Amino acid sequence: MVKEWFKLEERKTNVKTETLAGFTTFLTMVYIVVVNPAILSSAGVPFDQVFMATIISAVIGTLLMAFWANYPIAIAPGMGMNAYFASVVATEGLSYEVIFGTVVIAGLIFFVLTLTRVREQLVQAIPDALKYGITGGIGLFIAFLGLQMSGLVVPDEETFVTLGDLQAPMVVLTLLGLFVTLLLMARGVKGALFLGMLVTAGVGYAFGMLSFTGVVSAPPAFTLMAADVAGVFTHGLYMVVLAFLLVTIFDTTGTTIGVAEQAGLMKEGKLDKAKPALGADAAATTVGGMLGTSPTTAYIESSAGVASGGRSGLTGLVAAVLLLLTVFFSPLVSAIADLPAITAPVLIIVGSLMMEGLSRIDWKTFDEAFPAFLIILMMPLTSSIATGIAAGFIAYPAMKLVSGKGKQVPVILYVLALIFAVQMVFFPAH
Repeated sequence: MVKEWFKLEERKTNVKTETLAGFTTFLTMVYIVVVNPAILSSAGVPFDQVFMATIISAVIGTLLMAFWANYPIAIAPGMGMNAYFASVVATEGLSYEVIFGTVVIAGLIFFVLTLTRVREQLVQAIPDALKYGITGGIGLFIAFLGLQMSGLVVPDEETFVTLGDLQAPMVVLTLLGLFVTLLLMARGVKGALFLGMLVTAGVGYAFGMLSFTGVVSAPPAFTLMAADVAGVFTHGLYMVVLAFLLVTIFDTTGTTIGVAEQAGLMKEGKLDKAKPALGADAAATTVGGMLGTSPTTAYIESSAGVASGGRSGLTGLVAAVLLLLTVFFSPLVSAIADLPAITAPVLIIVGSLMMEGLSRIDWKTFDEAFPAFLIILMMPLTSSIATGIAAGFIAYPAMKLVSGKGKQVPVILYVLALIFAVQMVFFPAH
């Protein structure tokens, strides 16, 4: 039954290979179970709430991807979106429940768009330069967050930021964790991010920087509805919804296509199971927002499972089961999340991995390069992904228009540019 459902023979794979691939995918992405609660709890969200929401949304999304699309792709809350969520809570001065409301609305819109041709038209209309700029900007955003969390970068009255105290225990442990993790990645060790966290935690424990109140426990209690959807309309957080929506669409679409192509599942250059694949992520984002976590996305770490032979949804099923088992280890995860030196190296390294797409930008064509550069620059310096997106989307059609290439720009980009310009001038974030 398993072989028939997941079409193992058709995809030239078997249960053993798919199981090993599922373990590999799990090991490469399980860090999010620690990192996501650590980031969102800084915004005041209860740790247990995020912990459970992270796992449940990841399991639901990955299972839908496995059974509905039959792709070896895992889904979980996305890096960058969690940091943006925390920054929105801080800058808007609103409760995290209201911001979770924006996640739910973005997820619902994404789901509706997935069932129509609007999503395809939107994705095709956005220039590659802006797509890659958004990914790169988010990479710098979360890497900078990791530097701040660890104390490697600290505030300065004259220069705004400066190098931290390299003799501080937290900084030393962060640098050690970063070195070990980079060494493992350079050697091609599978699950390097997770193993690096374990080594850093071990050293932290040995030097009294990490303490445990327990390791295994019953799954913690959590709220079934953490989102205040009505508050989104009361406070007019439409730009936040749009930011979550755009980034989720680009990130998930790009990752899904990339991993599917790697697995040889693309048919004539097209994603055969686009609707169920993207629908799985949209459903996971909606559920995650309701339970208490930031938007989900297809995980590029799934490529490690594909490299290990994963070709079907059975890989995702195995990864989902392993993720579900982590609900019994909340005391261990909570203790690790309380020591920034363990999670900071992950943020820094993942940030660097998100730079890959920048090589595909045509840097010699100024009206293509500068809008992308503006996005990359503005995101970390304003601590706002939405501001970075807005700046790029305004600059791109404006520069094309004045350079005589206005007809090359789809109408939808002019509409988005106008919306972003009005929002930035008359309704700026506080």
